[in-house]
Amino acid sequence: MARTAGSNGEVTAQAIRETSLALFAREGYAAVSMRQIADRVGVQASSLYRYHANKQQLLVDIMRDHMVQLLEAWEAEDRPEGDPVAALEHFARFHIRYHIKRPDEVFISYMELRSLEEPGLREISRLRGRYETILKDILRRGMDDGVFDIADPHVAAMAILAMITGVNTWYRSGGRLSQARIEDIYVSMVLGSVGCRSEGVVHV
Repeated sequence: MARTAGSNGEVTAQAIRETSLALFAREGYAAVSMRQIADRVGVQASSLYRYHANKQQLLVDIMRDHMVQLLEAWEAEDRPEGDPVAALEHFARFHIRYHIKRPDEVFISYMELRSLEEPGLREISRLRGRYETILKDILRRGMDDGVFDIADPHVAAMAILAMITGVNTWYRSGGRLSQARIEDIYVSMVLGSVGCRSEGVVHV
């Protein structure tokens, strides 16, 4: 890659982020050095520290960006009100659609939690907790209305998130099943996991 020294700072910052994201996802955070990132971007290693204090801060920044953008995307959704079954289906479809386009971000956000140090771990855990609470609240409403048969909303939320996030481990565009069909199958499994009949699930 040609050197970007002297180019617009935002362009360089974006190049650092994209390069780090790809390297962390492919090789693992621990195996990647700041010098390796700098070489790929085409800048001096010392230049990276103008954008990130150290490699740990770079990881925190990537994970924070992912969670903040996820939460903002959810807030922008036109969400169904009142019916917890419709709300759960909407959440499942949103989660799959959003994450399936961002495999590297998803991989890092889940696999590299182990690499976070304080206070970054606390910050990312707080953001993840906000997102998890959205699903927990839906499940609690369904329990209160008597339409969800679950023992504990926290455990159910963690199980559902693990299920619908797991699509990123195997999905490849152009495969046997369309993304729409995969959504339908996952929604049926999510509703089934909380004791709902899924015969009426249709793609929306």
